[in-house]
Amino acid sequence: MRVSMFIAGRIAFNRFSSFTKFIINIAMIATAFSVAVMILATAMINGFQQVISEKIFSFWGHMHVTQYQMNAGPLAEQVPFPQEPAFRSQMLALPDVTAVNEFATKSVIVKKGRETEGMIFKGISPGAKMEFLQEGRPIRFTDSGYAADVILSANTAALLQLKLNDAVIVYFVRGDGLPPRARKLNVCGIYKTGIEEYDKTYLVGDINLIRRLNDWAPDDIGGYEIFLKDYRKIDSARSQIGEILPAELAIRSMQEVYPNIFDWLGLQNKNEIIILVIMVIVAVINMITAILILILERTNMVGILKALGMRNGAIQGIFIYQAAYITLAGVIIGNVLGIGLALLQQYTGFFRLPEESYYMSVAPIAIQWWKVALINGGTLLICVLILIIPSLLIRNILPVKAIQFK
Repeated sequence: MRVSMFIAGRIAFNRFSSFTKFIINIAMIATAFSVAVMILATAMINGFQQVISEKIFSFWGHMHVTQYQMNAGPLAEQVPFPQEPAFRSQMLALPDVTAVNEFATKSVIVKKGRETEGMIFKGISPGAKMEFLQEGRPIRFTDSGYAADVILSANTAALLQLKLNDAVIVYFVRGDGLPPRARKLNVCGIYKTGIEEYDKTYLVGDINLIRRLNDWAPDDIGGYEIFLKDYRKIDSARSQIGEILPAELAIRSMQEVYPNIFDWLGLQNKNEIIILVIMVIVAVINMITAILILILERTNMVGILKALGMRNGAIQGIFIYQAAYITLAGVIIGNVLGIGLALLQQYTGFFRLPEESYYMSVAPIAIQWWKVALINGGTLLICVLILIIPSLLIRNILPVKAIQFK
């Protein structure tokens, strides 16, 4: 095999055969292109999933615990129940849980001048996470009464022509044909998630305001929003919380609350697999074509080697090693190109996206190095193994005819 490797190296790096060099370069470029596309595709898809998941979870947490309601939708107002410090402490003691916040929602109409907008008022308690806040300041909670601050989305602020520290009239809708109750609130902050379901629907304020308008008890809440260390552990955390959950309460993950968004994210995994398969097929077809052309070009050499007594397996090894050289060089070039473009996008954001369609204005990048290693190893292994098939053509070459072949 050392002889096969030596001859393969001489052929692969032969500067005097322009046609061989051209074929090798074509195969190398095709392999490099395939590897670069695979690396970029996985990095961008991982980036999409990571950024969108973070936006969803930063605003609403990973799971909700609420009073059980039959067929309740994501915009339904919650049935109040008293908060239980012992249950909250049990949830916080779980290893995957980082925070547990109380919340409640209520339908409202926001008015500024002649402009009105129907929305959902999300009431939060002191200590709640406000990582979604982009401009302004957090809500200033008071020891008594309720905070008159409210946080609007950038979309709503632009629609109603509101800016920081502006006053806004919020009408809280009541049922049973009762007229809405109006409250004058102050815009203390502006958020932007880029997710239309959030930005056009929610404004954030003090949960005590909902308690007062709904005539709830001081410790009544609409539910708990639970934050986890890793969103991939939602299922395990949910089962752990389910074991300590009171019978009258129910738990739902964000996948259940907003299934359309997570179905879209799941679809990206299928797109990733399709791209990887297509790019591997492209690389393999190019390598098969290249190796067949190289075998035909070297038919005379094959005949001479057979006449000198070299076995078919050793001659096959020459071309398999040559294919391995080409594939390895293509993989290295593809890594430099793919990782380089991914890092360039990650640090400069030169590739822009329509935010209304993709929930973000810049294509995100999240390189998972184990996937890069898998792409490299898989491409090398598949290409080399597949190229054993065309190399079998060598067994049908007769030395007498091959030496005369030109």
